[in-house]
Amino acid sequence: MSIPPESPSEHNEEAPEQEFQSSTHHPPAPSGELFDITTTVDPAYIISLIRKLLPEKNVKHGERSKITTSSPPENEEGQSWSIDESENMKNVETFVKQSVDDKFYCQNEREDVAVGEEAWEEFGCILWDLAASKTHAEFMVENFALEVLLATLMVSKSVRITEINLGIIGNLACHDVSRKKITTTDGLIGAVLQQLFLDDTACLCEACRLITLFLPSNESGFLAEALQPEHILCRILWIVENTLNIQLLEKSINLLLAIAESKQDVVAILLPPLIKLGLPRSLVDLLSVEISKLTPEDRSPERYSILDSILQTVEALSVIDDYSQEICSNKELFQLLVQLIKHPDKAEFANSCVTASVLTANILTDATDLALEISQDTLFLQGLLGVFPFASDDIEARSAIWSILARLLVRIQKTDPSNLHQHVSVLTSKSEVVEDELLIYNVDDSSEDHRSSTKLTARTFALNGIVEILSRWKTLDDHMKGALSMEGCYVNEGDVDKMLHYCCKYTNK
Repeated sequence: MSIPPESPSEHNEEAPEQEFQSSTHHPPAPSGELFDITTTVDPAYIISLIRKLLPEKNVKHGERSKITTSSPPENEEGQSWSIDESENMKNVETFVKQSVDDKFYCQNEREDVAVGEEAWEEFGCILWDLAASKTHAEFMVENFALEVLLATLMVSKSVRITEINLGIIGNLACHDVSRKKITTTDGLIGAVLQQLFLDDTACLCEACRLITLFLPSNESGFLAEALQPEHILCRILWIVENTLNIQLLEKSINLLLAIAESKQDVVAILLPPLIKLGLPRSLVDLLSVEISKLTPEDRSPERYSILDSILQTVEALSVIDDYSQEICSNKELFQLLVQLIKHPDKAEFANSCVTASVLTANILTDATDLALEISQDTLFLQGLLGVFPFASDDIEARSAIWSILARLLVRIQKTDPSNLHQHVSVLTSKSEVVEDELLIYNVDDSSEDHRSSTKLTARTFALNGIVEILSRWKTLDDHMKGALSMEGCYVNEGDVDKMLHYCCKYTNK
């Protein structure tokens, strides 16, 4: 839909001053024109806002500065990556002339539609909000909002204007029609990616968010091609590795997560160069930093989502055939996961512990020898059982925990009496947790598909392991049990009998 012309009555030559003063307020709907849009916001007002974002006409093209970057991007041939600003400005000027009649264009030449930075910020923020609506977003792109935003991106030296600009485009990217229009607006994706080389945190946050929004969409292939050049991927990794801003760190990691969880064609384009550039190493380093901040002195709730996003990204890589071996063979990663699962205060970052358990199960599937390293670690066993309550609504996560238990318990059965005593003490201390989990699992078992799954097999093996350990404990004479209990780990025989009973009950189902 193009911008409709104003009626002749709006061009009263006797009241130019009054027209100019009213131009900063919501203009009335054009008389004699009806917009094909259902909205509580006057369409003419949206159009007026778009026009106010036009780059200033009184700045000569030759005087416009290109965006300053910390590391000027280059294309694959090493040439500077630039956009023809003067050509795009001609396009924008053409848009103004074509979208309104000559008389209205002349009037705006007189009024100077373009505004200063402070006013641009005000009008831009209004459009930013309006773009969240699908109806408004489609109307905006039909009326050349993207062309105006592109022109502003190329000439603005204000990081605040650039941030708002990217924010508007990001909201437009939330909707199918406007997102497709973004990909077909010549030069816009390139201009957005160019903003990754700015040193402004807010701009980088919006740029990462915008790219992330594209990756799960049908237009992801187009974006993947644009992201593929090595200097762009290097810049993304550099941001992830070096930013001290929590919000930017979260946004940039979510971008990597979106890449790892993308469609197969996108993964094939972007993951090989990212792996080559050291993505796994970066993720392990980030995970180490975040886990080190879980101490009471350094703990910060706003960082928990970052920890979870890192773990989800690693998990996504661990299930991709071409990269699972590199993830599963990383012993430092495994040790960090064990450390997280053993953490005594899980409630505040429970989701991360659940994700860590799933990732640990994935690793043990490919690296079975690692199970031996943790089989005698009672703190790990205690921590793992402690994850069950936080995974009550996640069948996959609970199945992963049972899978880990099955691999551990089979190695505990032949341990010496002292270690046996410690493991029995841990198991019985978590008997209520295990019983609650079995009750939940009993409900899930109503599914015929679930009964025949390997998930149920893992649970059965784990329960058999618990039965074997508890039965072996009961064969020890009372004198030995008493001596072992004096070492500090008390075992309640009533808890042993109760746990043994319900474990046998569920293994026979």
